[in-house]
Order: sequence, then structure tokens, then C-alpha cells
Amino acid sequence: MAVIHRTTMQPTKMELLGAWLPTRPWYAAGAGGPLPVRAGGFRLDDPEGEVGIEFMVVTDGTGPDAVAHHVPLTYRAHPLPGAEHALVGTSEHGVLGRRWVYDGAHDPVLAERLHALLDGRAEPQDQTATDAPDPTVAVSPLAPGGTGTDAEPVELVRVEEGPDHTDVVVRRPGAPAPLVLRVRRVLRADGDGGTADGGTARVTGEWQRPDGTITRGTYATAFTELAASTDFTA
Repeated sequence: MAVIHRTTMQPTKMELLGAWLPTRPWYAAGAGGPLPVRAGGFRLDDPEGEVGIEFMVVTDGTGPDAVAHHVPLTYRAHPLPGAEHALVGTSEHGVLGRRWVYDGAHDPVLAERLHALLDGRAEPQDQTATDAPDPTVAVSPLAPGGTGTDAEPVELVRVEEGPDHTDVVVRRPGAPAPLVLRVRRVLRADGDGGTADGGTARVTGEWQRPDGTITRGTYATAFTELAASTDFTA
């Protein structure tokens, strides 16, 4: 269970993202951006209790042209070997000390827990409270009832960036083909029900627009790599 501390981070998450977002191939600048503002999201627990996992939504820009970006992040007490390219930055946490903040799409712990969520084996948690499930996050799992809590962890194979998404390719033990976990980076209010990219499972959630209204859309989907050979861009 992740413990949410009421403390500070220096630099703040928004300051880190303000510098990092424009370097991403899927970044869609809002009017006057980069001006990221926290707008929604949820957390997942790391069963080992070592890695903080947050699926953050930030709006960038102001007015009707503001863009909602989905930024999964992981927080570690030590650098993740081989992941220098995915480092968002470091920050001093008021309780935990220095934290290494990563683009979670490249972190094997987040990949495994996202797969568990899409498989019905993990429960989304409130972004700002300890041990509080988030009922606003909905999951249509890969299979009814999932595969059970004793399913073996998946292996992170590779990560591929798209124009408005990131594909996290994982391998399940005994599966005939890899599975693609597609993280939508530029969020839109759902009109396709999350099916435009061929997903067989999906995660949907809410975020707040700059005018204060709440909207809902697809955060992530999953499908076999064979289906991904068609260049869906949702």
C-alpha cells in the first residue's frame, strides 16, 4: 500500500513536467504552453512497496485550446539502471528524500502493474489519499474476471512512441504473441468508447478542464501485437 505524504517536492512535479513535456514527440502544446496544471489521474500500488506509481493527467495551456496530456510517472529512491532516457528529473521529497522521477511507460514495474490493472488484478487508488480506491476509474478487463491473483508477471519487451500515444509491449508467460499496452498521451473525451485502436481491454477515467468541467476518456487500452500491425492512432 502506497502512503501519501502531505509534504513538498522541490522542484515540484509541475516544474519537472514543464521542462520535460516539450521534449516528447507526442506533446501537443496548448495556448501559451508549456503550463502544465494537475487535472486528474490515479495511482496503483507496487506490491513490493518500493516504487511509487501515478497516472497523472495535466492540462497544458488555457481556454478552449488547452490540451490534456496523460503522463504515467514512477518515483524511485535510486536510479533505474538503463533508463536514463526516461528520466523526467530528480526532486527532493520532504519526507523520503531524493526521488528519481521517470516516464512510467519505460519502467518495468509500471508496465507490470498496468497489465495487472487491465487484467482485473489491480485496483486503482485515489491520487491524493492513502488506501482509498478510486471509483471514478473504470476497467474493461482482458478477460471476464481476469486471470487470478497468482498470474505470473509480464516482461517488458520494448517501448514505442507514437504521435499521440506510447505503446508498451509486454510478453506474458506462455502467450503466443506479445501484448501491446497503449498509453494514450493526448486525451480526448471518448466518442469511440476506446475501440478506435482495436483495444480488447481499456481503462477510462476523468479529468478537469480549465473551465472546471469534468470530462471522461480512455487512458489506456490493450491488444495483441498482431492487431497493432495496423497503424491505429485513435
